[in-house]
Amino acid sequence: MHKPYLAAPLLTALLIAGCATNDLGEPRELSKTQKGAMIGTVSGAALGAIINHKNRGKGALIGAVGGGLTGAGVGYYMDQQAKDLQKQLRPEIEHGDISVEKRASDNALLVSMTASTGFDNDSAALKAGYLPTLDKISRVLNQYGKTTVTVIGHTDSVGTTQYNQALSERRAQSVLDYFASQKVNPLRLESYGKGETEPRADNSTEDGRRLNRRVELWILPVVSG
Repeated sequence: MHKPYLAAPLLTALLIAGCATNDLGEPRELSKTQKGAMIGTVSGAALGAIINHKNRGKGALIGAVGGGLTGAGVGYYMDQQAKDLQKQLRPEIEHGDISVEKRASDNALLVSMTASTGFDNDSAALKAGYLPTLDKISRVLNQYGKTTVTVIGHTDSVGTTQYNQALSERRAQSVLDYFASQKVNPLRLESYGKGETEPRADNSTEDGRRLNRRVELWILPVVSG
């Protein structure tokens, strides 16, 4: 099981300042519950499965986002978020750099981004040209604050298993840190790497390896009850 990585310095600064954001990304005061909230360990998901949030500390998380979603409002909220992501990311989607999918069964959103557009080979530093895309995603995440965002890094099979695992973790952490720097509430964020363990294409070809070098965002609704 891989442990999530939080943006610790940014989270500490946020708690000291006592500020969070509402659904529109505007600053608001943190309650005592929110200031004391800690996000627990989240287990890794099987291929194509939704992230398990049983250990996240649901009560504290609901308080951190200003209340959870209920009933039919969950599906509508996530439908609107998917549409806004697709609208904001239309050029990237049309170019094949990003895909946005919504699962009707559980309202989870999966945003998959090819790491080749975001990172140089063997690097976890975000490319400058990638930042406008992350800015677009950040704006939507701030607009729809009643969600959690798990950033998952993946690699191809070139190199050792241990090295690829560490690289995938660093890349996922880089994306998480950037979201937090764009005022996405760090209490909503976590990241971990899957290394080379979940390829979606054939690693024996360059095209397949390019598809396997990716970062995924699982965006899940925070539901009351």
